[in-house]
Amino acid sequence: MSYVETFYRPGAAADRPRPALAGRLEVEVAVVGGGLSGLTTALELARRGRSVAVLEAQRVAWGASGRNGGFVSPGWACGYGTIRRAVGEAAAKELHRLSMEGVRIVAGNLQALAVPDADPVPGILSAVRYEATQELKKQRDWLEREFNYRTEFKTREELAELVSSPCYHQALYNSNGFHFHPLNYARALAREIERLGGRIFEGSPVVALETDRPDKLVRTQGGEIHARHVVLASGGYTGGLVPALARSFLPIATYVMLTRPAPELIATAIRTRAGIADDRRAGDYYRLVDGGQRILWGGKITTRTSEPRRLAELLRKTMVATYPQLKDLPVDIAWSGLMSYARHLMPQVGRLKDGVWHCTAFGGHGLNTTAIGGLVIAEAIAGESDRYRQFAPFGLVWNGGIAGRLAAQLTYWSYQAADFFRERRSA
Repeated sequence: MSYVETFYRPGAAADRPRPALAGRLEVEVAVVGGGLSGLTTALELARRGRSVAVLEAQRVAWGASGRNGGFVSPGWACGYGTIRRAVGEAAAKELHRLSMEGVRIVAGNLQALAVPDADPVPGILSAVRYEATQELKKQRDWLEREFNYRTEFKTREELAELVSSPCYHQALYNSNGFHFHPLNYARALAREIERLGGRIFEGSPVVALETDRPDKLVRTQGGEIHARHVVLASGGYTGGLVPALARSFLPIATYVMLTRPAPELIATAIRTRAGIADDRRAGDYYRLVDGGQRILWGGKITTRTSEPRRLAELLRKTMVATYPQLKDLPVDIAWSGLMSYARHLMPQVGRLKDGVWHCTAFGGHGLNTTAIGGLVIAEAIAGESDRYRQFAPFGLVWNGGIAGRLAAQLTYWSYQAADFFRERRSA
């Protein structure tokens, strides 16, 4: 089944719709949000024998969790230097190790659950559009020295054997990173939760929470759940359900497109199955899918939460600017999804009050970070660790309201301008 069929063809969903919550249910943990952070939290709890129920307003992984580019590699949306300035060298290194552990969690789930339609492919190229030989070698050496993590420097000539673009200068190749089909992965997590006795309810938006009581009450239109713990993992679709969360993240839209099948034409530009991401602060990421027949291309972010007109044309213009030989390659479909970003660009992982947890704001680097976020919350609920406290320096900072959205958009545009002038100097 192709990517287009999996995502958007009617009747092609791999899982049948799950029922909405009806009546009264008692569990130990109620998870609000059926994206990757919520599913990982629920799975880790189910593996520990805890009774758990997931409430999803739409379908499992309906939002950005199922619509993203599928890249899995260490790191956070916030750069290491910024993290170090905020928490110090030792804590920054521990956080980076957590991000590496997140990659291993995803890889381990793929292997343990034998997800044949996730189609994992090894390798990620981080390419630059300016002369950066010394910077990339320094980054390579630092990763190996501090984390025993090996990457490979690619010269311009070596990179040209993999991608035929006039834009790129050098790259770091990460053989331990990989890319895959995120929606099919999420569906596999959901099936495993249910196999272990967990419950998942779709079409069940939460309309009310009562958390100032020993048994927390989570109410939908059709029913209610009583639980000792509630985990809020609803990402960019949280809305105003929990004011403290609503005030602390920005819903940011990101865009993805799929081209029509054209393997011979695509091979004139891209001759690697590795995923490719440039290091622009306003960057693009893309990879071959469906056995090399199509390109999945993502990029561009905006605070505008509605899908813009001419979305496919906007993304295609970026692709052709990178690979002029693809000017005749049409787009099959394009879509957007909402991510949640905190102003500090780190995940918001922690405890709001006794028995109420949050695990959200994974925008920009979510596939590894949702995995580790879900694990540390599950460990905390199970009484195994307090590793979630490593995220305490990055709390629920006010998002700035309307001014915050405007500032985020202006920052993105400034990144685009900085990228342009940096690349122009290296042209």
